[in-house]
Amino acid sequence: MKMRIEKDSMGELNVPAEALYGAQTQRAINNFPISDEPMPEAFIRSLIMIKAAAARANEKLECLSPELSQAIQNACDELLNDEQLMTHFPVDVFQTGSGTSSNMNANEVIATLASRFYDKAVGANDHVNFGQSSNDVIPSAIHVSATLELVGHLLPALQHLKQTIVEKGQTLKGYTKTGRTHLMDAMPVRLDQTFDAWAAQLQDNIDNLSALTQKTSRLAQGGTAVGTGINAHPEFAALFAQELSDLTQVTFSPGDNFFALIGSQDTAVALSGQLKALAVTYMKIANDLRWMNSGPLAGLGEITLQALQPGSSIMPGKVNPVIPEATAMVAAQVIGNDAAITIGGQSGNFELNVMLPVIAKNLLSSIKLLANSGQLLADSAIATLTVNEDKLNEALHRNPILVTALNPIIGYAKAAEIAKKAYKDGRPIVDVAEEATELSREELLKLLDPAKLTHGGL
Repeated sequence: MKMRIEKDSMGELNVPAEALYGAQTQRAINNFPISDEPMPEAFIRSLIMIKAAAARANEKLECLSPELSQAIQNACDELLNDEQLMTHFPVDVFQTGSGTSSNMNANEVIATLASRFYDKAVGANDHVNFGQSSNDVIPSAIHVSATLELVGHLLPALQHLKQTIVEKGQTLKGYTKTGRTHLMDAMPVRLDQTFDAWAAQLQDNIDNLSALTQKTSRLAQGGTAVGTGINAHPEFAALFAQELSDLTQVTFSPGDNFFALIGSQDTAVALSGQLKALAVTYMKIANDLRWMNSGPLAGLGEITLQALQPGSSIMPGKVNPVIPEATAMVAAQVIGNDAAITIGGQSGNFELNVMLPVIAKNLLSSIKLLANSGQLLADSAIATLTVNEDKLNEALHRNPILVTALNPIIGYAKAAEIAKKAYKDGRPIVDVAEEATELSREELLKLLDPAKLTHGGL
């Protein structure tokens, strides 16, 4: 590999000749050969947009010349449209806890490209990073990337999943099934009631995540090194937020307290907690689908999920519930990510949190996983499942728990006696109840009608 000599405040070192980055990025590459995993692309894109918005704001504040600002903006545009974008950002996630290496990676790459649009060299620190610090840029990039991914990907995916569940549920109103508590037979429910419950869970998650975007859209930018705003124009924070809002078409604003946003990651921890709650909802839906689909002969077999691939390398004809299984694994990973983010959030030491890169990585990973699996769950499991009505009815009318409907008439003790006998003899509850009570068969059929029992009441 051909190399060139670059230097920074610590001296000279070799950098690949074709690389757009410079000495500080190369030091990070050398120092952190840990995971071979770079920062998420969504984070890098947000970092570049932050640099573009900063250049625009600094131009209007007369801190950068129009020509220099435009050169920086042109470099950012070129990067955002580069299909090989991530080749320029190789710094490992497990780096300096402030994310300074990633900030300087962006500054150096943008400075190299901007110099091609300007008549003299553009400085990574003096120009691209003007009025900024890694300590406000990286927390801001976490908030910006999380907000954009929520608004652009996760929330639309959740709306689609919820709507798919609602629409599918509307087609299932005529199906009544045996309810289950403790995995044991319980009072009957309609399939649309099951689906409506899932939709309600998702709506709660949508509401909570939407509310959190009001927090993630508040930025640390303008606080610079420790929150005091040293070396930034007094009007920079507000103008920066306005410029970034124009660039992204999402409203951002300066944080109320830069010290809090730089020294802590409470908002990221709160968002991760809500993502964990969504993961728990996904796990519930996925496992309900797996149980209802189980069998088809030795399980519940109440529904059939779309067959997507052979299920076994040795058992011909076997088909597995692969989408719910993948969704359950996503849920497990998101819960694990939340643990890492929680620990990361505890590392706000005095004026700076020093686990920012790993918080960013895990937060964006959770958002991406939940968005992608939610879309698949909607399209390849919920929308395409079919109901096995014969299997539903096979157990429905034989369910001794239906006797619960007779409690107000014959009392709990008598009803329990009837249920136990029905279990023991393996007979329909209506037959046993007809023998053991003075109620007519016609009355019993009305009282024990599973579909009627799904409406509740006396």
